Amino acid sequence: MKIISWSLVLVVIVFPLFFKNNLRVLEQERTQEKIVLYDGAVRTAVQDAAFALQMNEDQDLGSGYASFKRIRANKELAVEAFYETLFNNVGIRDDETAQGVLKTYIPLIAVVDYDGLWVYTNETFRNGRGENVNKQVWKSKKPFAYADEQGNSLSFTLDDYVYAYDAETKTWFEGTRADVAVLTGHSIALLDDPELFEQVRRTTIISVLQDNLAYYINSYNEYVQKLGITYTFTLPRVEQEEWNNTINDIGVISFIQGMPVGMNRYNSYALGGSRLIKNTEIFGYVEDGIKVYYRASDNHAGEIIEKFTSEKEAALAGYFPGSAINVH
Repeated sequence: MKIISWSLVLVVIVFPLFFKNNLRVLEQERTQEKIVLYDGAVRTAVQDAAFALQMNEDQDLGSGYASFKRIRANKELAVEAFYETLFNNVGIRDDETAQGVLKTYIPLIAVVDYDGLWVYTNETFRNGRGENVNKQVWKSKKPFAYADEQGNSLSFTLDDYVYAYDAETKTWFEGTRADVAVLTGHSIALLDDPELFEQVRRTTIISVLQDNLAYYINSYNEYVQKLGITYTFTLPRVEQEEWNNTINDIGVISFIQGMPVGMNRYNSYALGGSRLIKNTEIFGYVEDGIKVYYRASDNHAGEIIEKFTSEKEAALAGYFPGSAINVH
């Protein structure tokens, strides 16, 4: 009898612990599934937004200077494409309330244009009736500006086209690096050194991106605190290689931070360049419980789970080449 009593006591003590642990495991699995869903949704939304940047009826800038990077970035259409894809992929396409909640965890969307940075974020202002209104707006474009010790000013672009202010003659010039070097009479030393010019150009553009993104994300905290969100938004650590890739072409940058997902806070960012869209698309599937990918040119049948711009990106997301698996 005593053995039975002790067994019952043991069951009473152990079963709740086992049950609680089992629930925790199930919750972790659901959380991980949601994280995978959001990772794919954010990445695809940024890719679609980057593609939309090029969607203009007329890309002629009225200039004799030809560059595939020098196009008008359709930033309004890019934002529209971003949200449409994101809401659709997370299953809230027709739920305006859920869309509004999700937007509060997106501090900004940024567009890296040919000659400057656009930031789309929240701003509070008074309307015509004197009421405080908060909405997402485009901030003024931030040029990729640099000044040397002699007082000369340079405004860089995504290639070697440059706008230069000669402090000595108090005159603005524009053109390719080599042309402006001649026009200024070689008075701006940086223009005479192609390698140093490229180094300073890339460093300047990345600094403009980092400084402005950090500033606007930090400013966003003032807005969300009024909504009762205690999470502190900050610019996440982005690998230098990703920054370098970001400034190769016009593109889109987006962040999602602090969003409650199960027992965790979801934090992610995505960077997408418009030229990447020209590469062969990679589609991710799930076959027999295995995540596999195929090129769009393979014309593989099945439900597409995720889209990627390279096989490397698909592999990093845990997908295996489907063609190789089917060979064995």
